[in-house]
Amino acid sequence: MTKLSVNINKIATLRNARGGDRPNVVQAAKDCERFGAQGITVHPRPDERHIRYRDVYDLKEVVTTEFNIEGNPTPDFLKLVKDVKPAQATLVPDAPDAITSNAGWDTLKHKDFLTDVILELQELGIRTSIFLDPVEKQVEGAALVGTDRIELYTEAYATGYHHNREAAIAPYVKAALKAQEYGLGLNAGHDLDLDNLKYLKDNLPGLEEVSIGHALICDALYFGLENTIQLYLRQLK
Repeated sequence: MTKLSVNINKIATLRNARGGDRPNVVQAAKDCERFGAQGITVHPRPDERHIRYRDVYDLKEVVTTEFNIEGNPTPDFLKLVKDVKPAQATLVPDAPDAITSNAGWDTLKHKDFLTDVILELQELGIRTSIFLDPVEKQVEGAALVGTDRIELYTEAYATGYHHNREAAIAPYVKAALKAQEYGLGLNAGHDLDLDNLKYLKDNLPGLEEVSIGHALICDALYFGLENTIQLYLRQLK
């Protein structure tokens, strides 16, 4: 079964909009796990507009499933990851002012940088994953930098799903097969929801984990958090 990691950034966004500590991010993470999530994902950004660095330290104390920290590997981010030592660090090349992640790595252009960062993290026992567009040559580059996994950036799939789902998923299948060829683990994330998740899971070979935040939290407003997590888990069986 493909694992579901719940990205709780939007919980922090809601808290920060009002100030104070409601909703409580740590309690939300514990509840997500209690309701069946197999991992918790956070993506702290330099401006701390949602998850704050302090949240990450606090979550380390309570997360009992897989803890995944995403972000651009700046010095501050790398210090945080090295301090917390999550199960997985997902490296994302997002600009500081990006509203959300919008592109994968150029693994060929940034080969030396990624190789050094990945080795640093792996020496601490942290599994590494790099955010990647579904391009075969970039998957080959990912293998060369030594990462454990790749996370396919699925916005293009989600955008094209209702128009032509076979065409939308085609480059992802090729990328997934290339990842298997090189022995890379496979994750996926971005704009996945209850409409498009099952088709992705059924057709993407070797998919180990998806991280979902925005759509899941939006659905929880209507269905409740516990029921929503169960709905997503059913899509992954």
